[in-house]
Amino acid sequence: MFAALIEEGSWVDARIDTAVPERQPLPKPDLRRMLIGLGPVAVFGASNFPLAFSAPGGDTASALAAGCPVIVKGHPAHPETTRLIAGVMERVLPTGVFGLVEGGVEEGLALVRCPQIQAVAFTGSLRAGRALFDACAQRPQPIPMFAEMGSVNPVFLLPGAYGNPGLTAAYAGSLTLGVGQFCTNPALVIGIGHEFEEFIHAVSEKLADAPAGPMLTPQIGEAYRCGVDRLAAIPGVNRRTPNADSQAGQPAFFSVSTRDFLAHAELAEEVFGPCGLAIKCDSAEEMLGVARSLSGQLTATVHGSAQDHRPLIDTLTEKVGRLLFGGFPTGLEVCPSTHHGGPYPATTDVRFSSVGTSAILRFARPLCWQDAPDAFLPPELQNANPLGILRTLNGVSTRDAV
Repeated sequence: MFAALIEEGSWVDARIDTAVPERQPLPKPDLRRMLIGLGPVAVFGASNFPLAFSAPGGDTASALAAGCPVIVKGHPAHPETTRLIAGVMERVLPTGVFGLVEGGVEEGLALVRCPQIQAVAFTGSLRAGRALFDACAQRPQPIPMFAEMGSVNPVFLLPGAYGNPGLTAAYAGSLTLGVGQFCTNPALVIGIGHEFEEFIHAVSEKLADAPAGPMLTPQIGEAYRCGVDRLAAIPGVNRRTPNADSQAGQPAFFSVSTRDFLAHAELAEEVFGPCGLAIKCDSAEEMLGVARSLSGQLTATVHGSAQDHRPLIDTLTEKVGRLLFGGFPTGLEVCPSTHHGGPYPATTDVRFSSVGTSAILRFARPLCWQDAPDAFLPPELQNANPLGILRTLNGVSTRDAV
């Protein structure tokens, strides 16, 4: 996908405004602008995606496509997989374009602080992501850090949603997919009335029969157990599935009133794993209050008729990077129009995606040439347009020569 993007070439957003030397009171210079690569990028591998978000994944591909060398910090959850893939990449790529480092926290911080590194990409926890973000900002030369740090991905069930006979199974399947170890796991579900209570009961029964699955690492398994226990101890929270403290990957489902949810901010924090929380509202106003209380998310999903819930939809557009109508967020299509990001703390920069072709924009910066001789310009900005790319020439999109 990125090979096709850079072969076509228009992603550089070439803009040309030709000179007007006779303009009064001052002549207008010839200005030409395009995107170029930032420089060497540090990519931190993700525990839950040894391929898609680690050595060979979208972060690496988009950085290489922008013209940036990449150094990957391997994740200890899958060291042999990372070494195997990195070995292949080092053999097929030019010398110096790709490298792998391993180690713990100190090695990661040393990589971020290395003066040659010009940007960082990270997928993981809020705690680790924020530590790296702060380290990037505290460098003598601060650099951008693009971190995806998790989300609870709320699902809002509006009137009319319950007519879908597959809704219960679809939600439970999304919640437990990959033992809940997806950043788009729909951990919160919000609804109103007796139909929602019936939905909660049906989901509880389905999850009670669901088998435990393997967590990615012993540390993640222990964190999941602790997170489930923490939720169960919060006043007003009702556990709807059996206790299964001895097995880390056992699905857990809870319910809580809107009042108790809003009284305990920690209920909106991610528990990484197959853990869901149903928030029972008494009115559309309470549902809107829940939406307004949420921090930034990767996604939000709406089921049912949204015609009479425009304030809710408007609120969600301020909270998320991807808003779904029907379906569930664990299905992420990798294509040019996809956006995988969101307001903080879902990511450190709401403007960018870590999935899809727009991910390349994280690792590029503008450079403007003024009155430059044609021979000194990159091909993308030369008069003849030798690459035949789409450019903005004096305000008009065209592939024509100057």
